[in-house]
Amino acid sequence: MELEFYGATRRVTGSCHILRAGGYTIILDCGLVQGSRETEELNHEPFPFNPAEVDAVVLSHGHIDHSGRLPLLVSRGFRGPVYTHHATIDLCNVLLKDSASLAEHDAQYRRRHGDGDAAPLYTVEEAMRAIGHMKGLRYGQKQQIVPGISVRLHDAGHILGSAFVEIEVSEGDVHRTFVFSGDMGQYDSPILNDPEAIGQADVVIVESTYGDRLHKNFDLTVAEIGEIISTACLECGNILIPAFAVGRSQELLYLFGQHYHEWDLAKWEIFLDSPMAIEASRIYWSHEELWDEEAALFRRNVRRMPPVGNLHLTGKIEESMTINSMNEGAIIIAGSGMCNGGRIIHHLKHNLERPDCHILISGFMAEGTLGRQLVEGRKEVFLHGRPYRVEARVHTIGGLSAHGDRNDLLRWLRTGEGSPAVMIVHGEESVKESFKGFLKDELAVDAMIPQPGDRLDLATVTLHRAVDENTNEKHKE
Repeated sequence: MELEFYGATRRVTGSCHILRAGGYTIILDCGLVQGSRETEELNHEPFPFNPAEVDAVVLSHGHIDHSGRLPLLVSRGFRGPVYTHHATIDLCNVLLKDSASLAEHDAQYRRRHGDGDAAPLYTVEEAMRAIGHMKGLRYGQKQQIVPGISVRLHDAGHILGSAFVEIEVSEGDVHRTFVFSGDMGQYDSPILNDPEAIGQADVVIVESTYGDRLHKNFDLTVAEIGEIISTACLECGNILIPAFAVGRSQELLYLFGQHYHEWDLAKWEIFLDSPMAIEASRIYWSHEELWDEEAALFRRNVRRMPPVGNLHLTGKIEESMTINSMNEGAIIIAGSGMCNGGRIIHHLKHNLERPDCHILISGFMAEGTLGRQLVEGRKEVFLHGRPYRVEARVHTIGGLSAHGDRNDLLRWLRTGEGSPAVMIVHGEESVKESFKGFLKDELAVDAMIPQPGDRLDLATVTLHRAVDENTNEKHKE
């Protein structure tokens, strides 16, 4: 009865952990590693287990850094079910197909430019095959996935259908309950409900993306967006918003609808320039049962998606290209969210060197991405191999994050009953260390930070260190 830590340990992305009990093997998440091209090459590496011997997968939510290697898992021999929320299946139909399409196009581009052996990480057909393995669950529904192991999904408030997973494991006379956070949302954020309480648990595995900081007050964040729009209007520039297709794009459209008159948005032409975000918005709109009370009431009153009269849904490439003829008056929401590809790159090429333009950064930017360079204040960046001066004004808006901050994570951990052991994952190394110290001060909890290959003995709740590459010795905490 053990849990092996694998992905999202040394880095933020690539979530994946391995549960072994009663002769069965269960995978928790199976995500892509994201960041620089060198970092993303890790996605081609073999899994540290035989996919054909995996009995089931439990998927916390649809974001690619949690779901994006599922097609590889299937193509390499996995034949079991993938348990997840119904809404996550809907979103994976969009996200995994898009991920595969991008991989196919990238491979085609590299073959045209001399790399004759270039092949996609996986194809659209393989992505669809992985989606076919998914079985939908409701929040609160207890499901036995193999003998001795049951799961229950609870609302994590991160994106539509996101869940933290309660896992009950029995082996002989030993019974353990552990909770895997997936990604945790903010409390009191728009559209979705707050994260549910943990309840009784022996172990909690918690993400720590923003475990070392506090987000800006949400009301102040909304006011700041309004000020940026007002300033850009006076300066006659465009506003570029790199945004994740799922979650962030829908939040922005919701806020535009709520503050349409207050922000004088009728003066602008607003573009949702992402086929994936357009489809994800339709999925969000169709799942009113997962919205919080305020958002559900707003939806019923406006009866349209979303209530922004001058919104253009530019799904076709030709429609996207025409946007760049506009030198002023355009608000452009486009992917990718970290600026490491997608249509936002083309919009940056046309606007980055213009001081009257504004770039609104509204989410996490991983190390090695163009978005991270902009956040860090680089004066020059490279787009498609050419240098561009950063003359546009870059604004970092922290309060819109889909991830909870340090206090949100603490608030959630306080809902755990039974003094559970805490394992910190899914964060940069300095952030995890900071969060560990914070939990020691606030909860008197001596949390542990697993490394890849570390194994947690669930019977004794003891963390066994993997072989250290430098000393070739095992350590035990």
